[in-house]
Amino acid sequence: SGSLNYVVKKGNIFKTYEGKLIQDGLRSKVPGSIGSETFEFSIVNDSIADILMNNSGKSFDLHYKEYKNTLPWRGYTNYVVDKIINMKDIDTRIP
Repeated sequence: SGSLNYVVKKGNIFKTYEGKLIQDGLRSKVPGSIGSETFEFSIVNDSIADILMNNSGKSFDLHYKEYKNTLPWRGYTNYVVDKIINMKDIDTRIP
C-alpha cells in the first residue's frame, strides 16, 4: 500500500511496465523522524498498467507475486503486480 510515484514502459527487446510505490510512515534511520520506503515492481498485464499510469499520485493497495529471479519478459524486479485491490485519492488538505 502507498502512493503511486510512477509507471513506465521500458526495455530494449522485451517491453515491460515498471513502477514505484512510496510507502509513507515507516521508520527512518534518523531517530525522531518519519521516513518512507519505496516498493519497485513490474506489471505484465496491460490493463492494470493503463489504470496505474492514468492514476499516478493516487493511493493504491496492490496484490503481487514474488519470484526468486527476474526474467526479461516478466520485468526488472522480483515483484509482479497482478491485481489492484483498492484505489483512492490522497487527501492533501492540511488539518
